[in-house]
Amino acid sequence: MKLLFRTPLAAIGLLAFLTNCATTVTEKEKPSVASQPMDAPVATGATRPDSSGAAATAPDARVTAAEPTTPPTVTGAPVNAPITESVAAGGAAANAAPAVAPSAAVASAERAKEKKMTTAEYRTMLANAEAAVKANPKNAAALLQRAKAKSYLKQYKEALPDYTAALRYERTNPDAYYNRGVNRLMMKEYKAAASDFSGALKYRPDDKESFFGRGVAKMQMYQYKPAVADFTRAIQLDSTYADAWEYRGISYSSFDKLAEARRDLERATKLNPEAAKSLRRYVKNEGKEPVKATGAKVAPRPAAKR
Repeated sequence: MKLLFRTPLAAIGLLAFLTNCATTVTEKEKPSVASQPMDAPVATGATRPDSSGAAATAPDARVTAAEPTTPPTVTGAPVNAPITESVAAGGAAANAAPAVAPSAAVASAERAKEKKMTTAEYRTMLANAEAAVKANPKNAAALLQRAKAKSYLKQYKEALPDYTAALRYERTNPDAYYNRGVNRLMMKEYKAAASDFSGALKYRPDDKESFFGRGVAKMQMYQYKPAVADFTRAIQLDSTYADAWEYRGISYSSFDKLAEARRDLERATKLNPEAAKSLRRYVKNEGKEPVKATGAKVAPRPAAKR
């Protein structure tokens, strides 16, 4: 079977304009990962060996441009906020435990807000962060803001060292792990991205978007069954999470669970009419027994590489 699927960085979604980064992946063979129950819990610590899977890069032949969709969003301090005194003074507490991280609900709200920012605002954010880092190179909050600004401006390689530096000084910051995971998805470093989302979940175990992001990374590594488990956890945390329903449905279709795929994609379509495209592509038999979609193409919601 030749199957192409859309990958999300979505919930995970970087920025609105990052939705232009999409890939089309062709399945060459079935994954060998053992099946997991639909509601099976997923460990939130380090990524399991069978969940982080293949090498972080793959042959270019496997990835081609596709239509855009929503990727995961970079989060942390509000992107439209200037570097505050507390951020500017952050380096003084280098290596100390960070202030209590925002709740998953607050983090999700910030991500939604960030999608509305403009390129000019991201550039202002970058300039403010640059000044704060110059004043104190060990300022974890400013390093994270600078990294995020670079990600929003599609400077993924340049952003990566800043995320890593921020984590050096605040090792338990779930936003830094999450955002680095999104950045790595955009760089098509799927194995490393999955590990970062696991890091985010270690310190914020109820973050649906980190589960979703890790599921996306697993899909890109052809680990469809482990991806189902992560999307299931995201759905358990938010039963109205349309992207998670949609991508779980796509994952099910990738290993011939077509009845489950239809159920999930129909539910996703009720929550988000855009998901009807996936329903038609993967289980399109007009209310009869679902059929295996062939040659289906869906845009990714984090663009990624295997």
